[in-house]
Amino acid sequence: MHARILFVKMPHSISFSFYAAVDLLKHEQVHGIIRPQTSTEETFFAELGQKSHVPIISFNARTSSLPSTYSVRTTPDDSVQARALAAIFRALEWPEIAVLYEETSSGYQFISHLNKAFQEVDIGLAYMVPIQTSAEDSDISKELNKLSRKQTRVFLVHMNPSLGFRLFTLAKSAGVMSEEYAWIVTNSLSIFLNSIDSAVRDSMEGVVGVRPYVLNSKALQSFKERLRRNMTMSNATTTSPITELNVYGLWAYDAVTALAIALEKIVPFNSTSLGPRFLNELLTTKFRGLTGDFEFFNGKMKPLAFEIFNMIGTGEKTVGFWTPERGITRDLTSSAGEKTYATSAKELKTITWPGDSVTRPKGWAIPTTGNLRVGVPWKFGFTEFANVIIDEKTRRTNATGFSIDIFLAALEVLPFPTKYQFIHYNDTHNVDWSYDDMLRGIPEDYDMVVGDVTVWAPRAAHVDFSLPYSESGVILVVKNMKPFDMWIFVKPLKWNLWLAIVVACVLMGVVLRILENRVTSNDAGSIIENKERHRAIYWSPVTILAFPERNMVSNNWSFFVLVLWLFMAFILMQSYTANLSAILTVDQLNFSFSDSYYVGCQEGSFMKEFLINQLHISPSRLRSYNSSEEYHKAMLNGSENGGIDAIFDEIPYMKLFLNKYDSQYKMAGPTYRTGGFGFAFPVGSPLVAHFSKAILDVTQGPNMTAIEQKNFGPGYSSQDPLSSRISQQRSSLTLYDFAGLFLIIGSVTLFSLFCSETAIGRKLTDKTTNFIHILFHFKSSRVMSMEVDGDTNEPVANDDDDDVSDVSVRDGTDISTRVIEAGPENGEIIDNVTDDNQ
Repeated sequence: MHARILFVKMPHSISFSFYAAVDLLKHEQVHGIIRPQTSTEETFFAELGQKSHVPIISFNARTSSLPSTYSVRTTPDDSVQARALAAIFRALEWPEIAVLYEETSSGYQFISHLNKAFQEVDIGLAYMVPIQTSAEDSDISKELNKLSRKQTRVFLVHMNPSLGFRLFTLAKSAGVMSEEYAWIVTNSLSIFLNSIDSAVRDSMEGVVGVRPYVLNSKALQSFKERLRRNMTMSNATTTSPITELNVYGLWAYDAVTALAIALEKIVPFNSTSLGPRFLNELLTTKFRGLTGDFEFFNGKMKPLAFEIFNMIGTGEKTVGFWTPERGITRDLTSSAGEKTYATSAKELKTITWPGDSVTRPKGWAIPTTGNLRVGVPWKFGFTEFANVIIDEKTRRTNATGFSIDIFLAALEVLPFPTKYQFIHYNDTHNVDWSYDDMLRGIPEDYDMVVGDVTVWAPRAAHVDFSLPYSESGVILVVKNMKPFDMWIFVKPLKWNLWLAIVVACVLMGVVLRILENRVTSNDAGSIIENKERHRAIYWSPVTILAFPERNMVSNNWSFFVLVLWLFMAFILMQSYTANLSAILTVDQLNFSFSDSYYVGCQEGSFMKEFLINQLHISPSRLRSYNSSEEYHKAMLNGSENGGIDAIFDEIPYMKLFLNKYDSQYKMAGPTYRTGGFGFAFPVGSPLVAHFSKAILDVTQGPNMTAIEQKNFGPGYSSQDPLSSRISQQRSSLTLYDFAGLFLIIGSVTLFSLFCSETAIGRKLTDKTTNFIHILFHFKSSRVMSMEVDGDTNEPVANDDDDDVSDVSVRDGTDISTRVIEAGPENGEIIDNVTDDNQ
């Protein structure tokens, strides 16, 4: 039994190859198929081999989307090439690249492998440009012109030879094959470079490529010599040029060799199990082929080394190699024993880049317009940050402000010179402008945007931001609604507590009066006369606080009661002081919206969307303003008069606002996080890293304070916390704050003078005193009479011979009380006789 192998070449149509394969499987004993290189027939042949149990040999580097046990690939996988490219770009320190690829299924799958490999080494795919196989030259030139206006200067090309060679011819005409550009080609082009003409080769001067490395062994040289002789004999009667065999032809030769070796191992044939046996022998076949060691791994060729070459003149120069085990290396034989994975470009030989430059391109450049197009917002308020000035003669745009000064200072510390041109936005002074609309002009209208642009997550979807150069956060500012009035001193305590204190004082006086009334004359010692002592006892709960050194009481129980009262009074005084302090300071921070509130925010900023989506404030409650003056006017009017009750805005704006209207406003509530002000760039722009580093140098340098005070006024510093601004709202209390207390004290003083110094006052006072004296003396007499009933008619004297005590005598008619007190200084005897009937 003889085995047959079907080689399907590119027929006139795809359907013919399908028919030929099926026909031979039905009518011939076919045990292996080497399918076409194109990926169009891949699904059909994979399914055909799976059903017929016939190994399908493929030269396509694409991973099959349909898993098949009988699909055998004799070429390196695209994922291996993607890893090699990622290592090369990483070694050359290019942060991002642009990819031009053929718009086919295999092209999309290659992009998938490339994206995965580049993510692992943190390299961005800035632009991915698909080009159709049937694209016209004008379409290709249009895409190349677009790329010339981008900042990225590194291009990777992955497409079939006919399309790729046309691309490079047009690229040279478009001027993108000059100095500062870098072009790299994959093996989809590099394998076929031996078949290009001189014009195409001249347009590819300086291109770097990768391709599977094939050692120029003696066996390969002998094979090429035999092939050349056979080709010469076959073309003896024709003038057709002899084309050298590329690596695909060598892979095909090794694949046929592997099939022959596998078939020899399974003789004699058994038709019932030939397919699985043949597949197993093929996958375990190992030999030294024309392309090197031939060995399968997981149904694919074991990854081989990739050659890195540089196109120079009419030839190519090998500048290095890449292997999965050792990474980038200059020579495969010089360090065979080393296992370290190298990632440095120093391992590569000198490369000549487009424009005959030996200096490695940095991978990006200012667009070919010559100047960096810097967008600046033309706004109505807060021009301290960005202010556009149009020269009336030249119509040239100039700009000033804090953000502009930061930009100019950053330019001075960039590691390369940069020319710039300001382009203003909102030249029509449209009131409905917004920063988001301006940012959408990147990169078509601007290469970057400079101004008070907030770093905000929703904007990061279509632009990249530098590091912020300002404070970050959103705060709420409200009117400083002073709680001070003329009766503020009564506010620390509720009315029920004031009433309780007054009642307690009265009751305490009555209790002390009763306790002191039991003290007899000989126990009183050096005290005031009885009448004045009783009056003082009633006021002792109050007077003891003002005159603690005076001996107001003589009874031990009275002293005990006063100690407890002092303890309670001390607590009340401390609580009163603390609560009054809270009213004067902490309670000012309390704020709540009214039922008809309106909130102000800045026109054109992200604040309106922020308040609606994150703080869930109704859009109908928002009003937009442009400047500090408009904010202030709206706050004075209030919501009821077409204004607002509060302002939500970012800290830098509110610092200026509070600095201008210090004592009239205050901050309330928490600080909401935002990113601060930054510069905006196209997604993936390499300028982001350079400007971010420059911003750090500027903001942390010695000139930052000077820039701030130049634009915001003397004494301003972003290092000062916001609380220091707010704490200056009220530094001292005024007379009006305690006018109520002074009014009461003044009224009492005037009333006392009136009663003491005027005849009417004295007369009124005497009548009032007599009435109170009769009322209280009547009650006191009854109490004292009850005490006399229990005593003898003999006088009771104390033990002290120097003093004479009170003598109480009951005669059945009245009671006289004689108080004899020793004078405090001269010891004179003062007799006071009080008649109850007087």
